Amino acid sequence: MWSSRVAVRRLQKIAAAQLSVSTMQRALSTLPRVYVTRSMPPDGLDILRKSGQVQFETWDSDDPVPRAELLKKVKGVDALFCVLTEKIDAELLDAAGPNLRVVSTMSVGYDHLSLGELKKRGIRVGYTPDVLTDAVAELTVALLLCTSRRLVEATHEAKTGGWGTWRTLWLCGYELANSTVGIMGLGRIGVAIADRLKAFKVKKFIYTDVAPRPELANQIQAEYVSMDELAKQSDFLAVCCALTPDTQNICNKDLFSKMKKTSIFINTSRGGVVNQEDLYEALNAGEIAGAGLDVTVPEPLPTNHPLFTLKNCVILPHIASASFTTRNAMSSLAANNLLAGLRGEPMEKELKL
Repeated sequence: MWSSRVAVRRLQKIAAAQLSVSTMQRALSTLPRVYVTRSMPPDGLDILRKSGQVQFETWDSDDPVPRAELLKKVKGVDALFCVLTEKIDAELLDAAGPNLRVVSTMSVGYDHLSLGELKKRGIRVGYTPDVLTDAVAELTVALLLCTSRRLVEATHEAKTGGWGTWRTLWLCGYELANSTVGIMGLGRIGVAIADRLKAFKVKKFIYTDVAPRPELANQIQAEYVSMDELAKQSDFLAVCCALTPDTQNICNKDLFSKMKKTSIFINTSRGGVVNQEDLYEALNAGEIAGAGLDVTVPEPLPTNHPLFTLKNCVILPHIASASFTTRNAMSSLAANNLLAGLRGEPMEKELKL
């Protein structure tokens, strides 16, 4: 009798547990569906997981999700958590269908998003400006110094036996002290770069933009100039503008021909703002002294690209925001944007379409 009562209680517990699991599964099935297009930094995924507000599936790889797989996985989702390698266009939005309400991109740039299509369909868009400002500014300064003082070239010489006797002009570069630094596209990042460069005794900051930006310019005592004057005056030219139809290939033969032969050109914005063939010609012909690029077209840049053959060109694999702190902050902001959008609440950082 006792053993039968124990057996009954065990069966009751098992049945209750199964019922609880079944109830939980039904509850989960009613939550908004989210597709995450990449193995994201852990802080953002933790926010989604602990919120209890969504069910999500992740393409658990550091490599981009194949397009065919992406088109299949987005079908019926309520929100998309993506990065800048995913092209969010009409084809993808058609594949997702009418449930899609929110696209949250872990990036400050949004040229991978078809904004007109998103607006037409009433889909809200979150992005991640501000949180990467410090990391990008630091990397830009590092790339500028690396390029102007020829550090990659010097390291190669030290490793390969080129380091012989001391020579008076061997591996000489260009100093920031008493220089003029030009900024193309003055925003948060441009100001942050200038703030860091002040310590190097820069003589003058100049900038150009679609219009003067006196509030930002006053923070760094920068003078607004035309594009021609930016090219002519800059000893160091840092490109910080967004990629738009107006800025596509804006750094071209015309710009490089007006720059000083001693000028250093730095781009940490988007590869599409530079005509790379024109840049190669300018560097190869000695029209400018050097270039440092964190962004290219395409990405990755093929290893047989002519720019890689030049000693006066330093190319990085798009790592401006690559600090643990910043990437986790970006993923957290993107996750919070996504959840707020699904709740119908204001996002912390939302693109106004």
